[in-house]
Amino acid sequence: MGDAVRIIRDVVPVDGDGAEAARVDVVLRGERIDRIEPVGTTPDAAHVIDGGGRLLLPGFVDAHAHADGRIFDAGVQLALLRQGVTTVIGGQDGVSYAPGDGAYASEYFAAINGPHPGYDGGGIRSLLASYDGTAPLNQGLLVPAGTVRDLVCGRSTDAAGPAELEAMLALVADGLAEGALGLSTGLDYVPGVFATTEELARLTEPVAAAGGVYVSHMRGGYEANSAAGIAEIEAIARHSGVAVHVSHFHAEPHIVHEQLRRLEASGVDAFFDAYPYTRGCSILAMPVLPAWLTVRPTAEVLAVITDPDGRRRLLEEWFPTIVDYPSLGPDWPEMLTLAHIAAPELAWAHGLTIGAAAARAGTGPAEFALDVLAASRLEVNVVMAVRYDRDDADLAAILAHPRAIGGSDGIFIGAHPHPRARGSFARYLRLLVVSRADLGWAEAAALVSTRAVDRFGLGDRGRVRAGAVADLVLADPARIADRATYDDPLALAEGIDDVLVAGTPVLEGGCLTGATPGRGIRRSPSNSLFRKGYGNAGPSGGGTASRGPAIAHPLLKSEMRGE
Repeated sequence: MGDAVRIIRDVVPVDGDGAEAARVDVVLRGERIDRIEPVGTTPDAAHVIDGGGRLLLPGFVDAHAHADGRIFDAGVQLALLRQGVTTVIGGQDGVSYAPGDGAYASEYFAAINGPHPGYDGGGIRSLLASYDGTAPLNQGLLVPAGTVRDLVCGRSTDAAGPAELEAMLALVADGLAEGALGLSTGLDYVPGVFATTEELARLTEPVAAAGGVYVSHMRGGYEANSAAGIAEIEAIARHSGVAVHVSHFHAEPHIVHEQLRRLEASGVDAFFDAYPYTRGCSILAMPVLPAWLTVRPTAEVLAVITDPDGRRRLLEEWFPTIVDYPSLGPDWPEMLTLAHIAAPELAWAHGLTIGAAAARAGTGPAEFALDVLAASRLEVNVVMAVRYDRDDADLAAILAHPRAIGGSDGIFIGAHPHPRARGSFARYLRLLVVSRADLGWAEAAALVSTRAVDRFGLGDRGRVRAGAVADLVLADPARIADRATYDDPLALAEGIDDVLVAGTPVLEGGCLTGATPGRGIRRSPSNSLFRKGYGNAGPSGGGTASRGPAIAHPLLKSEMRGE
């Protein structure tokens, strides 16, 4: 569009820095907000959007999403934009395509991220470039520590040796220099579950030096076990001084608040995300198969679970232990609902619990779990209930915390997925602002946009101010609603019909325009135009990497990767 002028007429601007203002006209020039004028005083331009008195908010940032390979799909784009999301942060839970050729992520996380349609190597720089001008939304990335470990250590379950650790450090530093926002871990997944605290602490050294963020799916299953995971995060952060972000921090409100106070008291700079639902979602293999098995290549795992003796040992020796998996317990077959099954002959089981599907198949729950994994080559995900549901008041007590950041943990693969992928951000607004009034609109904008922009170094976004990148959302407060439910998880949100990314309309009247102004977001210095603290959240942000050329290391050779 060059320097084309566009006017958004008659809107109420609101962002995370303060209360909403009077009605105004917002003038865009090219990709940025040029100026803000009193309503009706701006001459017409060739392109005018009628705001009709709606709120104008900065584009929402989903700080934890699994759209890495799905952002190119029109249905996923529509699901996100209808919630107001203009930027997603991927590379979560320690597993994604880069660095490396993407093979490990496409295999192990097939039921979470899916394959990337174009990436086959080249590292973080190449993966970020794949998002430039190819989708209507922006995509940021974290360096995934599990993928790094797999590249260097292969399928080993041993602690990394000194040479291996140096190779991993080089990969992390290179990823940060190429634009990654930080480092992610998934310590209930493989191979992250085998990483020692000392290994993780060392890997955060280049993250701290670059001003990035350590983002952790912490060890131990959350809920009542959160203290153990937070203790490890505290040790890691105190070693390197790295800024921390706790992924999907779900537990009773008093546990969340207590553990955040613990981090603050120890001098750890920590934020967190939490989606506005109680149930979780993950790959079926994580809770129902042992990590020593799932770390192996898929063909080897399948050989074990289809071999009569291997299956017998799992049924007799392993399955009795999964009742101790945090949040599940003895009723685990009724707590896991099948969301995605990559075996067409088992499509009838979508939306059923493992127990109900097993009964229909005429077999036991454990046997059926192994059957569905074998038929799908492990590509199965499930919605996971918890023992103790939290009501709206409990969710609000977590989400209204001044260090909370919006994150859906959205998984866009499955015939019967978790509703969080299509409902989280609309539900934040409906629950916290419209229904309960726990937050005002400015505080809500901080939750869903401004804090994430500052925390992750996303550049001059997150504000409705002159000079800001025009990632903008027009929201009708009277119509904001999440429609996705556990029974109808594919329903789209309502109340946001017009969205712009970099000054270009990408959603008009609730429909995609076909424009693709999105880009891979590289880490930027702390927001240069609008750097500002808010409430008790305090300042935070990214930094700039200062490194030389990429470092080669002999342990990165393919024969060392266990492929």
